[in-house]
Amino acid sequence: MEFHEGIIALGIVGIIFIGLPWIILHYISKSRSSRNLTEDDERMLEDLWRSARTMERRIETLERLLEPDAQPMRPRPTQSTRGDIN
Repeated sequence: MEFHEGIIALGIVGIIFIGLPWIILHYISKSRSSRNLTEDDERMLEDLWRSARTMERRIETLERLLEPDAQPMRPRPTQSTRGDIN
């Protein structure tokens, strides 16, 4: 019985001091390597950034056009305001 208990104790110690740290370090390194973006992710992020810049410019243009302090547009001349009397 003593021999079997020694093997079991050695196995448990091996699991605790070798197996668990190896598993923990393995998954830590996996999570660090997965933080990097793939080429497809980088391309998609760049496309989204360009779209956001374009939308921002459009919104700024719309705000400038719709600004309440903006100079009112001149009305188009009509027949009665031109001064032509036929």
